[in-house]
Amino acid sequence: MPQGQPLTVPADGLTTRARRNAPLLAVHTGPGKGKSTAAFGMALRAWNQGFSVAVFQFVKSAKWKVGEETALSELGRVHDERGVGGPVEWHKMGAGWSWTRKPGTEIDHAAAAADGWAEISRRLADERHDFYVLDEFTYPLKWGWVDTDDVVEVLVSRPGTQHVVITGRDAPPALLDAADLVTEMTKVKHPMDAGRKGQKGIEW
Repeated sequence: MPQGQPLTVPADGLTTRARRNAPLLAVHTGPGKGKSTAAFGMALRAWNQGFSVAVFQFVKSAKWKVGEETALSELGRVHDERGVGGPVEWHKMGAGWSWTRKPGTEIDHAAAAADGWAEISRRLADERHDFYVLDEFTYPLKWGWVDTDDVVEVLVSRPGTQHVVITGRDAPPALLDAADLVTEMTKVKHPMDAGRKGQKGIEW
């Protein structure tokens, strides 16, 4: 896309403005680092445009507060106090639920994931937000805790101009087919390969 211009213009009868304002479904997947980071960067742009932003984290411990949560929550407070940007909500789907699936049983985690998706579905139907980040949402899909076909149906038929960004490895093919934008993060080199653990300001 040289200089932001599409290579082809579809004969769909829509104006350039209509296509530009169409709702976007994006998926960030693959084994490389940066999937969530890229999604939160998009959320910052959405906040700057005055969009209502909602983040739903599916596979992070409720006790772990990532830097983006702090930053976006503060930006939500700026909106509430000064009217700048847009409102922000941040939700963790299940207390203590981490991608190691401990503590709690698999049944508990599956129920938490299903409840989380049910809430998102309701909000999409009600057009509660303009921009959603479903962080690490590919994992409950992969593990069968949330039905992929149902997710795709809800996302494809969502009303209005709600944008949705989904992150996580191993995104199912049906989700990739439904998405408008798919980015695969490919690892070329990582500090962990040399035995280095995550660092402050880099991983959190």
